[in-house]
Amino acid sequence: MNKKTEDIVNGMMDVDFFSQWLGIEVINVAPGTCLLKMTVRKDMLNGFGIAHGGIAYSLADSALAFASNGYGQISLSIETSIAHFNKITEGEVILAEAMEIHRSSKIAKYSVEIFSLAGEKKALFSGTVYRTQKAHELKK
Repeated sequence: MNKKTEDIVNGMMDVDFFSQWLGIEVINVAPGTCLLKMTVRKDMLNGFGIAHGGIAYSLADSALAFASNGYGQISLSIETSIAHFNKITEGEVILAEAMEIHRSSKIAKYSVEIFSLAGEKKALFSGTVYRTQKAHELKK
């Protein structure tokens, strides 16, 4: 892992109570990329007994945030969408891998794949971020 990016993501996670509630584990992070893992719990299920669509979306959104902020500039999402392919069930471990598609001085585009440990593609998330000129302040 990239130390500066790791410090940025750790600082974000310290105050990201929703990602903490999701039980997200950062597997790998570097500028422009991120791999996260989490386990789906019973309190994340919808009325059909499968993971609420917002769970995969939220995991992907966290991956987008960590990947895009890894350069040291505060980046904020301005557009996101998701397509769901396969159901996600209670107890299932899912991963989200964010990959940078394009980056300019102000805008960056990312693709985030959600998949099972067995490699089954669950969803595909797309996100665009605005890259501010403000730098992350790392804790000393």
